[in-house]
Amino acid sequence: MNDLKKFCEGLDVRNLQTLSIAYVGDAYYHLFVRIKLLKIKYKVNDLHSMSSKIVSAVAQSKTYQAIEKILTAEEKEIFQRGRNAKSHSTHSASNVEYHNSTGFETLLGQLFIEGKYDRLEEIANEAFNIALKNFI
Repeated sequence: MNDLKKFCEGLDVRNLQTLSIAYVGDAYYHLFVRIKLLKIKYKVNDLHSMSSKIVSAVAQSKTYQAIEKILTAEEKEIFQRGRNAKSHSTHSASNVEYHNSTGFETLLGQLFIEGKYDRLEEIANEAFNIALKNFI
């Protein structure tokens, strides 16, 4: 992860739009989930199906609700900023679910950009384990 710290060097979350931070969080969580799933199943069709369920807005919204209790006040504020960002939902999720998933992705993205990798991994692992139990 040290090389990633250099990769994000010069980025300041205070100067980025909230949805841009969520964009990074979305990419991180997709990759995180895919790598975790490689350790469970090896058929590509299974991997894709499982990862799609876990990273869906519906799953992320419900997963966030389950992990909220382990978050700090600052992390909850980051989530709220992402949840409240002006965005448009998809047909596969309600507005509330979509906004909650954007908040979750914003939290992951901000932790990534700020180089807080240990905490990022802790939250992503907890979210993954909950999603795996409930959506697969």
